[in-house]
Amino acid sequence: MADRVPASGTVHWVGAGLSTGSGLAALCEHADRVRLWHRTEERAAQALDRLGLTGRAEPRTHTLDALTAELAPGDVVVSMLPAGEHASLLAACVAERAHFACSSYVSHAVLEQIPAAVDAGTVVLTEAGLDPGLDHLFAHALVARARAAVGDATPASYRFTSYCGGIPAVADDFRYRFSWAPLGVLNALRSPARYVEGGTETTAERPWEATRAHLVDGEVFEVYPNRDSLPFVEQYGLPAAWQARTFVRGTLRLGGWRRAWEPVFEELKAGDDTRIAALARELAAAHPMTDTDRDRVVLAVSLAVRARNGSSWTGSCLLDMVGDAEESAMARCVSRPLALGVRHIADDSLPAGLNRAAETEERAREWLGELARDSVPFTLRVDGRPVSP
Repeated sequence: MADRVPASGTVHWVGAGLSTGSGLAALCEHADRVRLWHRTEERAAQALDRLGLTGRAEPRTHTLDALTAELAPGDVVVSMLPAGEHASLLAACVAERAHFACSSYVSHAVLEQIPAAVDAGTVVLTEAGLDPGLDHLFAHALVARARAAVGDATPASYRFTSYCGGIPAVADDFRYRFSWAPLGVLNALRSPARYVEGGTETTAERPWEATRAHLVDGEVFEVYPNRDSLPFVEQYGLPAAWQARTFVRGTLRLGGWRRAWEPVFEELKAGDDTRIAALARELAAAHPMTDTDRDRVVLAVSLAVRARNGSSWTGSCLLDMVGDAEESAMARCVSRPLALGVRHIADDSLPAGLNRAAETEERAREWLGELARDSVPFTLRVDGRPVSP
């Protein structure tokens, strides 16, 4: 096993899509050198101008060969590309003994490279955006407080929910506007969801059919399960003596969403990959997030524990942010946590190998405090009362 490679001070930010926001500006303040890689150097320069970063970062035309040629040991590569492209970027980082960061879930292709990353002294930071990312920080913060209050060995039951959504700030008839890749939205709905409900493991083959009303801070939304929630029971450190009555991670939408999307669901039931790809393009054209629209991000995580001895504990974390003319809420909520993670790679506080946004109570508390001071406000409540992170 090689020693962890010290950070060089150079950051390569790859991709300048909808989720690239003020996190890139934050890195320009802290890193010695930042390069923005995009489809062409001209497009990269335009993105820097839009973000007010002309002259503070260097525009580059992205190809894997061009990026690899400029990588040096200790550089950090930040991938804002689709998840399917992470593995090739990570392989280049391992070969050059550079570090890697992204906001996506860990894929099998990334996991396979972790032993080689450890041997190379390469830090691999994943799940460090909004969802996944901030939701992990919220969950670790709540679970740590509940364990301290109830006790790991105390038999108890619990209900855990984590719902996140990027929605229009002003509702339209469709109850949605596309602020990220439309095909990703549709394919997520086509993937079965596994979760715990009523104390029983449940699978929803069509996640939208499990949609229900969900009250957040006095407002009624619609929520449905997403992906496989069960591995996160262990990841979040819930005690073995506690039994899950509910454990679900899912997606949040405006009230009336399921009714408005019925024609889409009919297509999802019958369509093949070609038709769904075409549908994604049609929906994106019909319901885009335009320059005059404002998006809204809502992330609501809650945990309620009831011990057999009659004692109970409840906690919740809520982020509710509306974008403005300078930056969308989605871009801020994805790019700021990711940039914070990159800064912790740069200060050599993350070890070589796989790191998710938060894997300890201490890191969750530290990062939440930093984000609260870094223009990502949220509310943490315990037994109904606001508390500091």
